[in-house]
Amino acid sequence: QVHLAESGGGMVQTGGSLRLSCAASGRTFSSLNMAWFRQAPGKEREFVAGVSRGRELTQYADSVKGRFTISRDNVKNTANLQMNSLKPEDTAVYYCAAGDYTSDDAEYDWWGQGTQVSVSS
Repeated sequence: QVHLAESGGGMVQTGGSLRLSCAASGRTFSSLNMAWFRQAPGKEREFVAGVSRGRELTQYADSVKGRFTISRDNVKNTANLQMNSLKPEDTAVYYCAAGDYTSDDAEYDWWGQGTQVSVSS
């Protein structure tokens, strides 16, 4: 069993930045591939970014490439999402997930409770 807890959400203006953090416990963190997903009101959950267990691989949704950076700290057992140049369309609940290294949310076994990110125009 893996417990994931997100933090760092909030409200910013267009062009602002936020840093999300996901604290993991319950299993060796370095054995987990980690990802961030998001879900906006009335929309399906979508992949944002992923990082492999050894940090050697990362992947991003086209909509966030060049603006978001995913990272992980295998000593502190955290996965982070640095979000820059935020846009109103980035407004969503952001979820941390652990599972396979993939953009398919069905392949992730553990999920956090989510943190709200709101970007005003």
